[in-house]
Amino acid sequence: MTRVKRGIETKRKHKKLLEQAKGYWMTRHRHVRSAKETVLHAGAYAFAGRKKRKRDFRRLWILRIGEACKKLGIPYSKFIPALKAKKIELDRKMLAWLVVNDEKAFKEVVNKIK
Repeated sequence: MTRVKRGIETKRKHKKLLEQAKGYWMTRHRHVRSAKETVLHAGAYAFAGRKKRKRDFRRLWILRIGEACKKLGIPYSKFIPALKAKKIELDRKMLAWLVVNDEKAFKEVVNKIK
């Protein structure tokens, strides 16, 4: 069997890895071993962060809707089931958008429920 030298391939992989680790602190952007570990962890954090962002936005929407409902005299816990009962198909994202950008329209939605 012939001998295969993989120096070029290794150099290419290391270069790619160090490019991904660009901007990291101390040896994390210079040494391949620590850069590899850091890039792997960064990928895991990024994946988890994409999932967490969805939760965070939902919490924000609920908070905005809840405060707006409180001003109009209906609690959030009564507001959402009443929406479903009246067959108004607005999701929390759209309701929160109404609260921030078009309060008059949000008041109309609340008045339809009451």
